Amino acid sequence: MNYRSLLRLVAFASLAPLAACSKRPAPQPAAVPAPLAESEIQGVQALLMLGDHKGAEKSLKPLLKREPMNPKLQLLRDSISGDPKELLGPTNYPYTVRVGETIEQLAERLLGNRLKAYQLARYNDLANPSALTAGQILRIPGSPPRPRPQPAPERASRPVPAAPRPKATATAPAPAPVKSVANPAAAQRARSAGLAALNRGAVNQAVGLLQRAHALDPGNTVILRDLQRAQRIAATVRARQ
Repeated sequence: MNYRSLLRLVAFASLAPLAACSKRPAPQPAAVPAPLAESEIQGVQALLMLGDHKGAEKSLKPLLKREPMNPKLQLLRDSISGDPKELLGPTNYPYTVRVGETIEQLAERLLGNRLKAYQLARYNDLANPSALTAGQILRIPGSPPRPRPQPAPERASRPVPAAPRPKATATAPAPAPVKSVANPAAAQRARSAGLAALNRGAVNQAVGLLQRAHALDPGNTVILRDLQRAQRIAATVRARQ
């Protein structure tokens, strides 16, 4: 073998490993978890509004594994495990619930965040946060909002004539008692939680949540169909046992 042939052999030997490396498959990128849907967070909130903190904790754990730094999930976790007086403060003032108001509406308006509704419910020792009634007294953390100043009445340029005296009329009958007000928003949250429970196989829990949703919005035919479907599945499961 002459010197030129030896050089060619050495060059070929040095290029062979590079060619082999180039044929290796490229490493696959790590799988990125799908971002959380808002409905998943709302499902946890719906369970809390029904007083089912154990079911909410069970639904919350896998979401926190996917997004441990998500501020909404952290708030819901603290709402379940934290001390409400430490979270919201010891100072509070009384508030009388009005007709149709929900604990989430009060948390949004008075605490600035609807997801603090369960903290507010625990602050007031409410077992079922969705069951507020008109006239109920709640303790709201913080100081009461200042009333808006009323504008001064304008001075009349001319004397106002005296109003005629009203004629005597028969006493009006007492108003009829106020009927329970439907709550479509709470019904939709209960429906979402019920469907989530049905999807993970918790049939009895799903039936209870959908019954609650139907009671909150009795005229909703979609919720009624979901409830009937869940009841049929529950009956099938019982028949197979």
